[in-house]
Amino acid sequence: MEINNRKAKFDYTILEEIEAGMVLKGTEVKSIKDGKANIKDSYAIIKNGEVYLLNMHISEYKEGNIFNHEETRTRKLLLHKKEILKLRDKVDLQGLTLIPLKVYFKKNKAKVLLGLAKGKKTYDKRESIKERDIKRNLEKNYKLR
Repeated sequence: MEINNRKAKFDYTILEEIEAGMVLKGTEVKSIKDGKANIKDSYAIIKNGEVYLLNMHISEYKEGNIFNHEETRTRKLLLHKKEILKLRDKVDLQGLTLIPLKVYFKKNKAKVLLGLAKGKKTYDKRESIKERDIKRNLEKNYKLR
């Protein structure tokens, strides 16, 4: 199961992608496997040499009882120390943002694909809409031939 952040590539210019592990509780894993998660408004921060994912919404697992999880709790991400230091330098010095692009499972481990991103201005967004429309029209005309 994959949960994608489709809005991320529209709002941000992705400069680099990093795969990180996630620290999850049991009912969170089951909810993600059911596809009941949302990463649209989430972002990552670096605090005390560790990376945390904020505002990721994972719905409660309906079969979970009193051991169910909080829906929007802060989740720790697992990265090597060198990777965290590189990310911290880029975020602090260049003013970039860490946003999740995709949540997926790899060998039964929950992974998140983080994007080192720079925010787009409104005229950049209009340009990407225009390019998308041109590409769609070209494909449509090609199919008609």
